[in-house]
Amino acid sequence: MSSIDPRVDIGHVHLKVADIRRALHFYVGVLGFEEQARYGDQAVFISAGGYHHHIGLNTWESQGGTPAPPGHTGLYHAAIRYPDRKTLADALRRLVGAGIPLDGASDHGVSEALYLRDPDGNGLELYRDRPREEWPRNDDGSVGMFTQPLDVQALLREAD
Repeated sequence: MSSIDPRVDIGHVHLKVADIRRALHFYVGVLGFEEQARYGDQAVFISAGGYHHHIGLNTWESQGGTPAPPGHTGLYHAAIRYPDRKTLADALRRLVGAGIPLDGASDHGVSEALYLRDPDGNGLELYRDRPREEWPRNDDGSVGMFTQPLDVQALLREAD
């Protein structure tokens, strides 16, 4: 069996939310995404840079709903990739300013990541990739990912 074409990527994520206004306050008001299209009060499509949508938010099956309890299957997290460390630092600045707590912050060698939950309890990873030539490698040449604490204060200083 052959490998998937390397040009394939994840185009967007579509999330079930309990309240569109609350979700928009977080994704647009805090993170800074832009609204691209709206379907009444039931669905909104948002993006960065004018793309048709990176994230869809809907209440079709979830209006007023609650997050799935621990121990159930579903989305672990959606990852939002930032182009560089300065833009990731700006995202952290926005979160701190809005009083949104982090679940964690990790240096994975290949990337730096912030972990949190949106208002509906959906897991999010906000991260930036390091350039490939900086990725740690094992003796056999494979990627040597690891998990170490990320210095959040040093990252936050880069937002200034």
